[in-house]
Amino acid sequence: MISCVQFFHTIDKLRSVCTIDEFISNRYVSFMNNSLVNKKFRYSYTNITVKLIIANVIIFAFTMVSDRLYVNLAMIPGYIMYRYFYWQFLTYMFVHGGLSHLFFNMFGLFIFGSPVEKQLGSKEFLLFYLLTGTLSGIFSFIAYLIAGVNVILVGASGAIFAVMLAFAVFYPHARIFVFGILPVKAPILVIVYAAIELFNQVVGTTAGVAHLTHLAGFGFAFLYLYVRLKINPIKVFLNSR
Repeated sequence: MISCVQFFHTIDKLRSVCTIDEFISNRYVSFMNNSLVNKKFRYSYTNITVKLIIANVIIFAFTMVSDRLYVNLAMIPGYIMYRYFYWQFLTYMFVHGGLSHLFFNMFGLFIFGSPVEKQLGSKEFLLFYLLTGTLSGIFSFIAYLIAGVNVILVGASGAIFAVMLAFAVFYPHARIFVFGILPVKAPILVIVYAAIELFNQVVGTTAGVAHLTHLAGFGFAFLYLYVRLKINPIKVFLNSR
């Protein structure tokens, strides 16, 4: 038997322990929310999408008149391995193989990038674009090394596909008119694109297209949204049905 005084004293101790545990838990959550990974930029909008397009056009013009500049900026696994051209992990996404390649990538960046930038803010969008594009390049580089293939990888497609996924997450009810006539909800369009890219990667059709880089763009965009922004694209897509 314990007295009432002992009983309430024990309850007070338990409350103290719970309070300490809650304090530690709250501090941990606060730390995670304000860590470098999750620390948010102050919102600003400076139309970085258009500036990225201009940068791509300028670099395209220079690389068309200078083969040396082209091979220095494009991602070539052999150059990275033996000449230590590590900057190519970033610069490859600003190099394009032709006018049509440049046009369709920049058209996609303008259509999907502008609303995503308005949602995220320019600084966050720039980080998202450059990081997903760079990681897509690194992933492709590793895959090429494993496969023993030395290719030239150029184009912003990895980053563009990442932006497409972000667009579908932030605007899940938006409808994209495929070929200008067929309305398709953004999440469905992304899923279809991912399925096509996966099929082409496995089957090996449409040679010369970096399907693996496109898939990597989707993958790293998913991780960015889930880890940094704490958004689960799968839940968003399911709730938008």
